[in-house]
Amino acid sequence: MTGVGMIDNARLLTMTFQELDDLFGRSPSGPIPNGQADGRAIIAPGTKFSAEIASLINIFAWKGKEFDAAHGTLTNRLLMIGLNAIVAQVYKEPSWFDQKECIVLDYSKTSLVAHWIRDEIRLIGPDFYLGRVYWDKKALIHFSLDFAAQ
Repeated sequence: MTGVGMIDNARLLTMTFQELDDLFGRSPSGPIPNGQADGRAIIAPGTKFSAEIASLINIFAWKGKEFDAAHGTLTNRLLMIGLNAIVAQVYKEPSWFDQKECIVLDYSKTSLVAHWIRDEIRLIGPDFYLGRVYWDKKALIHFSLDFAAQ
């Protein structure tokens, strides 16, 4: 789909921030997903620490997201017990990154804790999305959502 061969979490964790942005920029928005996805935070991309940090976050903090496409919402799966919390509205609109269509995960009207956060996702493989996290309009980190892992 992306012309760069098979992309998976292991490959994403070896890519630099710029390579992740390049992949995001050339990927389609894809359909608004439905159901549960395993999430992987991509922090310190392209460094030897990226995989370790992602594993720790996945074990102790963020597990992924659960989408309800019919209602245009999602909840984040948090903590070791998989608590569902922090709701977002889900819709398509131009990306803050490149003004091309993306799927927006908007917390501004649904969360006191994360009201300044906006995520954007695009499809990079079958049931596999790459996301960008913004704090206000500043890009912070990338993440992946794997719907096939369920």
